[in-house]
Amino acid sequence: MSAWTEEMLSWRDERLGLTELPSTTTRRKHRSAPYRLHRPHLPSAHVSEPPTEPQGTHISRLYPELLALIFERLPVRDRGRAAQVCRAWRDAADRRSVWRGVEAALHLRRPAPVLFASLARRGVRKLQVLSLRRGLRDAVASLPGLESLSLSGCYSVTDAALASAFAAELPALKRLDLSLCKQVTDSSLGRIAQSLKNLEELELGGCCNITDTGLLLIAWGLRNLRRLNLRSCWHVNDAGIAHLCGGGEARGTPELEHLGLQDCQRLTDEALRHAATGLPKLKSINLSFCVAVTDAGLRHLARLPHLEDVNLRACDGVSDAGVAHLAESGRLRALDVSFCDKVGDEALSHATLGLSGLRSLSLSACRLTDEGLERVGRLSQLETLNIGQCTKVTDRGLRALGEGLRNLKAIDLYGCTGITPQGLDHIVKLPRLSVLNLGLWHVR
Repeated sequence: MSAWTEEMLSWRDERLGLTELPSTTTRRKHRSAPYRLHRPHLPSAHVSEPPTEPQGTHISRLYPELLALIFERLPVRDRGRAAQVCRAWRDAADRRSVWRGVEAALHLRRPAPVLFASLARRGVRKLQVLSLRRGLRDAVASLPGLESLSLSGCYSVTDAALASAFAAELPALKRLDLSLCKQVTDSSLGRIAQSLKNLEELELGGCCNITDTGLLLIAWGLRNLRRLNLRSCWHVNDAGIAHLCGGGEARGTPELEHLGLQDCQRLTDEALRHAATGLPKLKSINLSFCVAVTDAGLRHLARLPHLEDVNLRACDGVSDAGVAHLAESGRLRALDVSFCDKVGDEALSHATLGLSGLRSLSLSACRLTDEGLERVGRLSQLETLNIGQCTKVTDRGLRALGEGLRNLKAIDLYGCTGITPQGLDHIVKLPRLSVLNLGLWHVR
């Protein structure tokens, strides 16, 4: 072929934009493949590449079980946020193991069926209502396994609201907190005794409309009650305590272990006599500010076989003789006689003989001197000591404490004006001391 012919063929291919056909060998090998022509003057089609899978370890590749283990260690608020990231995280965060033991804190301003269904799906069994307008009945009905319900501080709670919420029996509910629900009366206690027969803890502190009739209803229906707080229930008197102890027509609460009677100023030694005979399992009792309680009542308390914790703060009728009665039991682990101005050094001579197992002792504002602190120094197992506002204490007493109380962890010296830095040196050298209170601040 001449040079002129080759030049013409090359010019033709450039003008027409054609290329050579595949060779015969290629056609025979791929007969079914269509011939593709090269057209440089046309835009080429974009071919998308398949997405590449993430390489290595990534949180999106974890099994739901592992995600749930991670979510269990998050703060409660962050667990709810994690459930909103994606469907996989939501499924993992909704596992009941993630929410085991969590107490949901809600403002119930209106019915929220979606929220209640979510709590039920996650297996939430504890509910704290921060404020209440309506929706309590729906919340209780949506959580059939509810074990703990707190309405503390919800001043708007009425007898009608509780009657509606507890219309059906709630066998799983073990704890109910109605403290500071000032509109609650004996009527609500009747409903509680009917519907919450397995209740073990009942908080009624500040429910100032509760009377002895309400305690009679409790004694009839709540046979499994273990903890009862009647703080500042001013209408309760000795007859109400007798109902709890099975006196008269009442069945009583024989399983009761913790009884709070703080500021129930109508109670007298007669109430303690009932407690000594009708509450054999009682472990702790709070009688602070019960000004009518005297040493004679403490003689009855000393007969309780399991009593470990007694609070007599600001009981004006208690003296050294009352502490001597308690020391006869020999089982107390905690004793508070702060602001009992008739208690002094003589009480501690009884304590060292019969209360050698004390772990906590409060003597704030008592008639205490260095001689009494020398006796306190013999309570070798003592871990907490409060002697604030004992103005007659000096460095001599602190030296005795430093030599004898090697297990002491916390001490209150607020208002002890007779001590100096030299006396404090004996205290700060104690090997287990972690809290030292010298005023309105703590030295750790």
